[in-house]
Amino acid sequence: MSEQRKVVIAGSGPAGLTAAIYAARALLEPIVIEGIEAGGQLMLTTDVENYPGFPQGIMGPDLMTKLREQAVRFGAEFVTADVDRVDLSESPFGAWVGSTEYRGDALILSTGASAQMLGLESEARLLAKGVSTCATCDGFFFRGKPIGVVGGGDTAIEEALFLTKFATNVTVIHRRDELRASKIMAERAFANDKIDFRWNSVVDEVLGDDRVEGVRLTDTVTGEESRLELDGLFVAIGHTPTTDLVKGQIDLDASGYAITAANSTATSVPGVFAAGDVQDHVFRQAVTAAGSGCMAAIEAERWLAAREHG
Repeated sequence: MSEQRKVVIAGSGPAGLTAAIYAARALLEPIVIEGIEAGGQLMLTTDVENYPGFPQGIMGPDLMTKLREQAVRFGAEFVTADVDRVDLSESPFGAWVGSTEYRGDALILSTGASAQMLGLESEARLLAKGVSTCATCDGFFFRGKPIGVVGGGDTAIEEALFLTKFATNVTVIHRRDELRASKIMAERAFANDKIDFRWNSVVDEVLGDDRVEGVRLTDTVTGEESRLELDGLFVAIGHTPTTDLVKGQIDLDASGYAITAANSTATSVPGVFAAGDVQDHVFRQAVTAAGSGCMAAIEAERWLAAREHG
């Protein structure tokens, strides 16, 4: 079975849903293959207080539901399934869900990125209950509290420095005895009297029933176990963009993020656009993802119009 539309959107976080709203209002009849776990990372977030327009804050799933309803109102259609494979060799581009083939004259990739986690049961259980992967999203909730940051790269140190605005102190937990972060970032952290370090340490368990109360650490050199009292734990060991589908079909950077043209969402394949965290490893915010989703839809509309009249 095959369906053809002017625009196919793969992914349904803030980028994909905003793209769907704009594309539907432009009468491009978008079909959104939203994924089994629709809604992106905000579905795992409780309170969202920094998305414009919600002065009292809003629950992450509620925000995504509202965006989806808005897209449906303007005529976007949704397929609740994962994309199995894509063909970006020429327009109309193909996206397959099982034996069903969806073709789009233009395609918007908004499959996002996932934060790398420690893989602990306790970490998963306490996610959004004191465990977070985004300091700029959640740091505000930890005012006057002790916080831990897991990681030793630039991202971890940047998160730790940001969190000192709120926390009583920040403990960086790193499995090695020196940081992987750039020298200037490391020097800033060492100079900040709110930041402590637990070297040669790994988190074996996040402690707490309903909220984070601390972590159990193991020294990687001596094997000694210890407990560190914390009210929040930020995991900052990297992100993985969801680009396996398009490897070898569009240009990706060394970390696997989709490469887009300057001031644009255009990828290396004309008619294929990338929006949100799948191409943004700098900001990774719901509002910036939504903005790039808007850009992608407008650029897709202009690309289609130019091809039609060219």
